[in-house]
Amino acid sequence: MCVLTTHTSAQPNPAIDASRVVERSVDGAQGQARTKDVLKAYVALTKPRIIELLLVTTIPAMFLAAGGVPPLMTALWTMLGGLFAAASANVFNCVIDRDIDEVMRRTRRRPVPRHQVSPTNATVFGVVLGILSALVLGFGANWLSAGLALAANAFYVFVYTMLLKRRTSQNIVWGGIAGCFPPLIGWTAITGSVSWAPLVLFLIVFFWTPPHTWALGFRYRDDYAAAHVPMLPVVMDAPGVAWRILCYSAATVATSLVLWPVAHTGWLYPVVAIVTGAVLLWESVQLLQRARRGFTGASLNAMRLFHWSNTYLALLFVAAAIDPLIF
Repeated sequence: MCVLTTHTSAQPNPAIDASRVVERSVDGAQGQARTKDVLKAYVALTKPRIIELLLVTTIPAMFLAAGGVPPLMTALWTMLGGLFAAASANVFNCVIDRDIDEVMRRTRRRPVPRHQVSPTNATVFGVVLGILSALVLGFGANWLSAGLALAANAFYVFVYTMLLKRRTSQNIVWGGIAGCFPPLIGWTAITGSVSWAPLVLFLIVFFWTPPHTWALGFRYRDDYAAAHVPMLPVVMDAPGVAWRILCYSAATVATSLVLWPVAHTGWLYPVVAIVTGAVLLWESVQLLQRARRGFTGASLNAMRLFHWSNTYLALLFVAAAIDPLIF
């Protein structure tokens, strides 16, 4: 008996193929989204807004040191190295303060508290950024600038973050020294040496830092208190803090005027220093009056001074950069 068999070849199923394409597309999109989220998390560790403020004080110092437009490549390497240095310090800060960041509303969405980046990976990232900073500044500018950047980084991490921040209400006064280094770095990148003019710029940032930070401290007083961080607005009444803000603001304005004869600027810089300084003092006096009248919280409106202090420092340093281009 003969058995007849028929062989049928498998026919493609369009529906199945289409679903596989869709799955691959979805997987690819999810992979891209995850990669993007990871990159965003690492960028967030560096605190870009703080870096912007530091560069605002670095670039004008280079213009002032050069007496005009600084060499382009030196300026670019200095900015890149300064960016890496500040980013490295901020990353270490995020690792060390992760327990505080988990408590504070302002910081609880940072990458380490949200477990987007592990403390170990963040530490490695900070180390790499620090090494890149030293190499970029050392070969792109000079080793004095690289050494200053490393010193600022170490001061911020070991002195401010690890030693002062949780122990004393004067934490930001002395810990803020780390943020004063960028003008020195910018100046030495151009000249290869330190002189009186960059030291005055250093002191301007030194005296400016407490009013700027304490004004923000008023806004987040409850956060700092919950995290047991003794920022001055946590341990002192509002009038006492506001009075100290006024004193440091006056010292900032007075020091800013010293740069005029020391750096031999034209008329633009002192005019800007006087006008913007007068506004800073006015805002400080207004804050003190509101504090003495018993205003607290949002009604104290301390953020008005905080925002103006940012504008003040930017305008002052931009004037220092533009002045040598004009005169």
